[in-house]
Amino acid sequence: MVNHFPWLSVLWVLPMAGAIGIVVLPGTARHLAKYAAVVVSTVVLAVAISLAVQFDPVGDRYQFVENHAWIPSFGTGYTLGIDGIALALVVLTATLVPLLLVAGWNDAGDVGRSTHTYVALTLAVESTVLISLVALDVLLFFVFFEAMLIPLYFLVGGFGRDTSPEGTEHRSRAALKFLLYNLFGGLIMLAAIIVLYVVTMRSDGLGGGTFDFRALVTLVSSGQLKANPAVLDALFLGFMFAFAVKAPLWPFHTWLPGAAVETTPATAVLMMGVVDKVGTFGMLRYCLQLFPNAATYFRPAILTLAVIAIIYGAIVAIGQTDVMRLIAYTSISHFGFIVLGIFVMTSQGQSGSTLYMVNHGIATAALFLIAGFLVSRRGSRAIADFGGVQKVAPVLAGTFLVAGLATLALPGLAPFVSELLVLIGTFTRYPVFAVIASIALVLSSVYILWLYQRMMTGPVRDGNERLRDLLPREAAVVAPLIALLLLLGIYPKPVLDVINPSVAHTLTTIGQTDPAPVTAKGPVK
Repeated sequence: MVNHFPWLSVLWVLPMAGAIGIVVLPGTARHLAKYAAVVVSTVVLAVAISLAVQFDPVGDRYQFVENHAWIPSFGTGYTLGIDGIALALVVLTATLVPLLLVAGWNDAGDVGRSTHTYVALTLAVESTVLISLVALDVLLFFVFFEAMLIPLYFLVGGFGRDTSPEGTEHRSRAALKFLLYNLFGGLIMLAAIIVLYVVTMRSDGLGGGTFDFRALVTLVSSGQLKANPAVLDALFLGFMFAFAVKAPLWPFHTWLPGAAVETTPATAVLMMGVVDKVGTFGMLRYCLQLFPNAATYFRPAILTLAVIAIIYGAIVAIGQTDVMRLIAYTSISHFGFIVLGIFVMTSQGQSGSTLYMVNHGIATAALFLIAGFLVSRRGSRAIADFGGVQKVAPVLAGTFLVAGLATLALPGLAPFVSELLVLIGTFTRYPVFAVIASIALVLSSVYILWLYQRMMTGPVRDGNERLRDLLPREAAVVAPLIALLLLLGIYPKPVLDVINPSVAHTLTTIGQTDPAPVTAKGPVK
């Protein structure tokens, strides 16, 4: 698509400029800072919607392309472009951030810290995620892939409801663990990027090294990337390790539960629903398309890790006594499904995974935020402290149930479609993995329904008599999320129409086709 207006630059520069502008506001203008952040994020959402309206699913693979010199002598440029997969995640990010800012309206004030800093850091995370999704230069992607860790580190370590010395120590430890894990993964990927650049310098048809993703894919597809297969395998593992930590994929997940529990619910959703998606997006874009042979070679091992993550996350969630930690572990199971769909390398699997990224972001946001509203009222995360909530706060309990049912992929709610596509796509190539992954359907029913029973039903426990129902501000956050879960559960076609052509391009690039259907007489030819 030929478009001379720099839509993609505007998309990520707006929240970054907004963050800088908010920081320089007078310290007394706390309400102005919050309103300004919501306005900026809403304008970003309008830009994302404009991109979605103008995007042509059957047009050029990458649209709204911007290409400017950055470091020409080093083969890197400021190159942006968007395909259907990135567009879906861009719209998800732009949708969630204004809702999270409203949901966390009083989070900074509750802990006596700078409101300006809190909302500015949130906008900075949004900005870095957005440019990571639209970058078409590997080095440019890496810079912001790492840069998003900085504001998120301060959000995790600096803001939380528990202001006791012990709570502060726990937050600091969780934030440091999050940072070290992800920085280490990033350093491994940086080494792989440098080696990849050296490999391109020795390849035909370029006249020098390059970080341009499209040029790299062309080299790979044409067989002009001159490198030993063992080197390419090592490079794949370098990229995959960084993305597996970010995602997070078992066994690289251990930083997530602590970070999600110790920070505010809004920041936890920002981390699990937005930032972590960059990891699975990176697998789909960079690991598969730059190293298709290595991805195929390591596919059985990665699928095994994904299935373990699915079962492990569900089983550990069942045993939790902390409601927020329980929800965090469910995300580990869901990310296992996403990785499973990516690496079975079928059209249903990858379309389902991309849709799962979107639906998981919405469902987790709804469940985590509603649970956060309840915890802030009760002052406790312990499941045992609740009981009978549906009698005193029926709207809160009802929306919690809907969000929980979405998490277990109930038919009619958004995650069902994506989970079904992943399982179908897996079954056509790896039926054993599909059957094992299906066990999680039963386990998720156990942890969600048991959680609802313990917290919401039965007699009203002492201390819960005066719990308030959802406030208008909270309802304004929850209502759009519930509406999206219902809408995408009934009619996911508009999102799939955007995703499917990009998935088809990816499969063509890596030389994969869907397995032929099998009948009683054998494969259909």
